Amino acid sequence: MNKNRLFQWSIVAALAGFIFGFDTVVISGANLPIKELWHTTPLFHGFFIMSMALWGTVIGAIFGGWPTEKYGRKKVLLWIGLFFAISAIGSALAPDPYTFSFFRFIGGIGIGVSSVVAPTYISEISTPATRGRLVAMYQFNIVFGILIAFLSNYFLQGVGGANDWRWMLGVLAIPSVIYVLMVFGVPESPRWLVTRKNDLDGAKKIMEQIGVTDTQAEINQIIESNKHEAAAAGTADFFSAKHARVIWLAFMVAFFNQVSGINFILYYAPEILAKAGLAAKDSLLNSIAIGGTNLVFTFVGLYLIDRLGRRTLLIIGSLGYILSLSMVAWAFYTHASAGFLLSFLLVFIASHAVGQGAVIWVFISEIFPNKIRALGQSFGASVHWVFAALITLVTPVFLDDQKGIFKNTPEKIFLFFAVMMVFQLIWVLTKMPETKNVSLEDLEKKLIKP
Repeated sequence: MNKNRLFQWSIVAALAGFIFGFDTVVISGANLPIKELWHTTPLFHGFFIMSMALWGTVIGAIFGGWPTEKYGRKKVLLWIGLFFAISAIGSALAPDPYTFSFFRFIGGIGIGVSSVVAPTYISEISTPATRGRLVAMYQFNIVFGILIAFLSNYFLQGVGGANDWRWMLGVLAIPSVIYVLMVFGVPESPRWLVTRKNDLDGAKKIMEQIGVTDTQAEINQIIESNKHEAAAAGTADFFSAKHARVIWLAFMVAFFNQVSGINFILYYAPEILAKAGLAAKDSLLNSIAIGGTNLVFTFVGLYLIDRLGRRTLLIIGSLGYILSLSMVAWAFYTHASAGFLLSFLLVFIASHAVGQGAVIWVFISEIFPNKIRALGQSFGASVHWVFAALITLVTPVFLDDQKGIFKNTPEKIFLFFAVMMVFQLIWVLTKMPETKNVSLEDLEKKLIKP
């Protein structure tokens, strides 16, 4: 197999994850400056300024499966790059909070659609032996983007005075444009060409480029798999009884991903660390430690996912979650040192990177049949982003000094996350199948009722 070409195409698609990660976290550096600039109410700031990109992400994830199925993976990869570039420039130049929110929403749509199309595309051009680590490169790029966003925010402090935040947001336009140019060089998914366009010759040419030795046998297997599915792959067919198992698997892995608290911690890392007693500048600097830990242990997850398997990584991650979140809750409750709290936050980040971070996009992209893979990815991503938006909107009250029974009680939200990770561990042990080293077509036979 031409591994270099396969790796190159996978990396280009996965670069959507870099922009996704950067865009998601860059707002943490703009949080306080925007509060001081526009003096909006806490509710407006939380819903529009901080969460608007997430609501765009929800919309993009819900509806991203349709264009991915209709127009193909490559075209949609191009569109999301344009959305990212427009959002970055528009947000940076926004004269008021309403314009700012609109362009953040546009970027969020790009993120939501990218979480559908990029894992779908990579899973469809990969082999069973390489699919885990190639799809997980999307997560690696998300994490890399997060780290670069933390670093960018730190180094851009003081560059533009009161307009620092505009530089922080606008710089994302550069990788967005580079990404768009690179996507022109990747081919369409051969599985999409066979399933949606019946373009067998086009699919064969792409398979030959990535080194498939018996292209006709591969195409015959895809065609046979398609016969196993209903002729129509609309929403009504998607939610039929035969898909119940894979729908629940996608829902649960996405749900547990967010009730771990990962987005809450990434979005509000500087504020959480400040609550622990670190000065504002130290909080931002230690946010970089969180991003760095995430990156290092994502490498570990990439290395292990095709060796130990998806299920084993989630068991390891769940145990790490339970320990670290319990200790963070205890640290807040007993007013333990900031260093103690930060160390267990880093254990949490490591657990996420090896477990849910490495697994979620791979697992969801594997379990759905060819004919509804993009719709399935859309469903799983939608669940992920709906809960991300809700948690990001609701949980900050536990950090607010002025909120009655929630006053100075961050330990409660971390304890809630720890309990939810106990439930995740039980679910993984009792319900989650292993998918490593199994072809997409064989997985369909195993998971879908005839």
